[in-house]
Amino acid sequence: MTYEELWHRLTNYDAGEAKAVARMVLEVRFGLSMADILCGKVTQLSADDQRELEKIALRLQQNEPVQYVLGQADFGPRTFSVAPGVLIPRPETYELCAWVVKQLQAEHRPRLLDIGTGSGCIACTLAAELPEAEVEAWDIADEALHTAAENARRTHVDVAFRQVDILSASPSDARYSAIVSNPPYITPAERSQMEARVLDHEPSLALFVPQADPLLFYRAIAQFGRQALTAGGQLFFEINPLFVDELQQLLQQQSYRDIAVRNDQFGKQRFIKATL
Repeated sequence: MTYEELWHRLTNYDAGEAKAVARMVLEVRFGLSMADILCGKVTQLSADDQRELEKIALRLQQNEPVQYVLGQADFGPRTFSVAPGVLIPRPETYELCAWVVKQLQAEHRPRLLDIGTGSGCIACTLAAELPEAEVEAWDIADEALHTAAENARRTHVDVAFRQVDILSASPSDARYSAIVSNPPYITPAERSQMEARVLDHEPSLALFVPQADPLLFYRAIAQFGRQALTAGGQLFFEINPLFVDELQQLLQQQSYRDIAVRNDQFGKQRFIKATL
C-alpha cells in the first residue's frame, strides 16, 4: 500500500483530513517522516508492517477515530494516551488550560481540582505548567481514572486521582484555589450535528447531558464550589455556546462574581470563569 492508496481509501474523510490522518498513522506507528513518505518508503515496510497498516486502514474506514487506533492524542505540547473509555482531548480544551495557568501562575502553591478528568489531560497539563500547584482530579469511571493515572506517569507529574461522582459528592473539608471542568454538555437534540466517529466511538457518558437539564453538571459544580473554593477562588469551565446566558445567570444566582466568557480559536463562546 502506498501513501496515496492509504488516504484515498479514507473516503469517510474529506481529502485534506484523509491526508493528515494517513500522515499521522505513518509517522506515529511506523516512524516515517514526510520526507520518507515522499521518497516512497511506505512501500518498503516489512510484510508484518504492511499487514498492520491494512488493519489500521480498515479500522479508520469504519470511522474509528485515529487517536483510538494509535492509542494517543496530542494536547498542547504533550502527547496523552487515549482509549475508547475516555474522551479524545480537543485543542480548544488546551486553551482553557492556558487561561487557568495565566490566572494562577503568580499564586504561591495553588490547590486545583479537575472534575470529570477523563484522560487526565487538563489535570496533567496544569500540574506540568504550574509545577508548584497541588492538583487533584475526579472522575466517576474506572477506565478513565486508569488512563489518567497512566498519563500522569507519562507526563511525569503528580496528580491525586479520586473516584467521585460530582452529582452526589459529599461536602469537602478541602479548599481549592480553582476548580476546572470540561463536563458533559451536549444535549441529545444536538446528536444530528455530530460526526459518526464521535457518536459511535467516544463515551456517551462524557458527552451528553439530559435534554431537560443542560446545566446539570455546572449547577452541581458551582454549588460544590461555594463551600470548596477559598475566598476569591475561581471556577473555570468549558461550555456549550448554546447555553452561555443561562450559565451566566446560574453563576450569578450562586453568588459568583467577575464572570467572564471567552471564545475559542474557532470564534465560539467556549469558556467561562467566575470568582467566588
